[in-house]
Amino acid sequence: MSRGDLLSIHPLELKFPFALRKQISCSLQLSNKTDNYVAFKVKTTNPKKYCVRPNAGVVLPRSTSDVIVTMQAQKEAPPDMICRDKFLLQSVKVNDGITAKDITSELFNKEAGHVVEECKLKVVYLSPPQPPSPVHESAEEGSSPRGSVSDNGHVNAAEFSTAAKAFNEQLEAQDLSPGTRTRITKLTEEKKSALQQCNKIRHELELLKREGNKSGGGGVSFMFVIIISLLGIFMGYMMKKS
Repeated sequence: MSRGDLLSIHPLELKFPFALRKQISCSLQLSNKTDNYVAFKVKTTNPKKYCVRPNAGVVLPRSTSDVIVTMQAQKEAPPDMICRDKFLLQSVKVNDGITAKDITSELFNKEAGHVVEECKLKVVYLSPPQPPSPVHESAEEGSSPRGSVSDNGHVNAAEFSTAAKAFNEQLEAQDLSPGTRTRITKLTEEKKSALQQCNKIRHELELLKREGNKSGGGGVSFMFVIIISLLGIFMGYMMKKS
């Protein structure tokens, strides 16, 4: 804030949130600290670029007045967002009862003996806020359907069926030949069948383990070895298909 003898001016920097092809405004507040009428006038080094309303006026004793500065829409941003435009606000004590229409340039002529206060104002461009980062999808588009695994290690066939259905609908939306679609659908069905067989073998294996624990036998049965072998075959088959 400027603390001259006549007017207090706030702010001392005209801050414009810069945006291309858009008018932007900011305001100045002029406070008359005296018991006299004070006339003011606003000048700029780039009058075609800015519109000041009012650019001249009178601030009554112990009162305030607002000045709106509007920057015209700009077609391009300045290098490094640095603005070298300047404003000059002049103020002078005048006779009581004077109005804005009575203000002339002669009132601010120092050579004529008038005591003129001057305050220089800088222009600052504020960079526009950055847009938020896009949220990345956890699943990539176009990926093949995969069955989920439950806490006990079983593949969830129901979720796999849902994913397979969505995958088939996605294939239909793409421009694929009928032969390619048939082959992909067949592979999907084979994978589904393999997952179901895998779950069945896992279930039978758990039953055999429970029976073995109840009987208290310490050896490994021949059936148990067969089950383990079949499970390995189906797991290998499933890995190849995926």
